[in-house]
Amino acid sequence: MSGEVDISFLQHDTLEAAKNLLGKEIVTETDGGLTSGFITEVEAYLGLEDRAAHTFGGKVTKKNEKMFNSFGHIYVYTMHGHNCMNFLTKDKEHPEGILIRGIEPNAGKDIMIQRRGREKNLTDGPGKLTKALGIRRDLHNGMELNNDILKLMEGKVPAIIEATKRIGIDTKEEAVDFPYRFIVKGNPHVSRFKGKIDENNGWKY
Repeated sequence: MSGEVDISFLQHDTLEAAKNLLGKEIVTETDGGLTSGFITEVEAYLGLEDRAAHTFGGKVTKKNEKMFNSFGHIYVYTMHGHNCMNFLTKDKEHPEGILIRGIEPNAGKDIMIQRRGREKNLTDGPGKLTKALGIRRDLHNGMELNNDILKLMEGKVPAIIEATKRIGIDTKEEAVDFPYRFIVKGNPHVSRFKGKIDENNGWKY
């Protein structure tokens, strides 16, 4: 594996940070097993002014309180019984974050298969990848990146980054149309993948 990522880029523009996360390798060591995957799909949430963000309007609740932290922490919430993981950007006054929606499995794929109970579609969705990586809200919500449990490493470089609308926010008025979802074009390890798989799964190198 390559070196640990300097995560200071997360404190700046959230949309740019989201694109910069594509290709980075998430490495986890949980339940005695090491697993990892390259980030293929992310969604940016721009905090106070973004109706689709959990921090829209600035109200702090028991559910979203871990979003009001500085960049480099993680926020894990539960949706329909699934854990979803976000990397925080900016600072406590600008509670923005990036949902990790898809990864391409790398290390410990056999462990991922065991955790998920299946071999296909292991990590092409936010709840799927957390289960595969062993990330849980009750254990990991609010912790910092680059610790003994979860590290962000240098990985691959996308050939083409594609921007689309975010998924599953149909009731959020104007936010529905914001092109804040970014994917590695032609990589099959993303939500609702359709079409042709690009050469080398869409990685430049």
